[in-house]
Amino acid sequence: MADPLETLRLRLVGQVRDLFNETGQQPVPPSDEALFARDTPIRMVHADIVGMMTGGIRGLLLQMLHPAALQGVLDHSNFRADMHGRLRRTARFIAVTTFGHRDEAMKAIDRVNRIHAKVGGTLPGGEPYTAADPRTLAWVHVVEAQSFLAGYLRHVRPEMPYAEQDEYYRQFAIIARALGADPVPESRREAEAIFRELRADLKTSPEAREVAQLVLTSRPEGTPQALQAVVAAEAVAMVPDWARSMLRIQRPVLTALPARAATWGVGRTLRWAFRQT
Repeated sequence: MADPLETLRLRLVGQVRDLFNETGQQPVPPSDEALFARDTPIRMVHADIVGMMTGGIRGLLLQMLHPAALQGVLDHSNFRADMHGRLRRTARFIAVTTFGHRDEAMKAIDRVNRIHAKVGGTLPGGEPYTAADPRTLAWVHVVEAQSFLAGYLRHVRPEMPYAEQDEYYRQFAIIARALGADPVPESRREAEAIFRELRADLKTSPEAREVAQLVLTSRPEGTPQALQAVVAAEAVAMVPDWARSMLRIQRPVLTALPARAATWGVGRTLRWAFRQT
C-alpha cells in the first residue's frame, strides 16, 4: 500500500516543478562540477523556493524602476502576455548557473550575452539604451542578489553570519561579471554602497507602475490564489519605503503577520517535500 505522505510529497514536488519549468522540461540536475560547490552560500540561498519566490518578486519590482531595464522588457519581450514564461526562463538561468555543470552554466551565460547584444533602443526621453550596458546590468544584479538573500534571511536563516553573506556576494559576482555587469559587489557592505549609488539612475513611470501591478496580481496556472497573495505581500514588505512610493504600492499592515506566518508554513512544507533541512 502506498504511503499517503510520500504520495503527497511527490505530488507537491511535481506541482512546484511545473511552476518553474516549461512543459516537458526537466529540472536542472545538481552537479558536483558546478561553478559552486555543494553546501556553499549561493547554493543554499538559491535552493530555498519561498525565499527565491518572495525575493524574486522584490527584485523585479526594483528592477522596473530602472528606465533602461524597463524599456528593454517593454520593447523586446512579450512580458505582458507571457510574464510567467519569462519568469520561468529567468528561474531556469539561475538554476543552471548555480547548480548545473559548469559547462552548461557558461553556455547559459553566453546565450544571455548574445541576447543582450541585440537588445537596445531609445528611451522615452530620446536617450539610447542597450541591455549590455554594464551599469544597467549592475543594477539588475545588485537588486537580484540583495533580494534573494533578503528572502533567505527573512524566511529561512535570519542568523546567517555576515561572513557567509559576504561569500554569497563573492560567488554571485562570478556570474554578474561574466554577464558584463560593473560595478559588482563582493560583500554585503559593497552591495549596499552600489545600491545607494545606482539609485540616482532610477525613475518612476506609468509603465513601471503597470508592470509592478502585473507582477503582484498575476499568478501561474495551478497556483492557489491565497499562496500568490501571501507571497506578493511578503515581497512588498521587503521593498524599501521610497521604492513602494515610486511604484504606488502599499506596505501590508493588517495582513503582514498572517502573510509572514503563511509563507513560513509554506516554506517548511516545501523544504519537507524536497527533503531539505
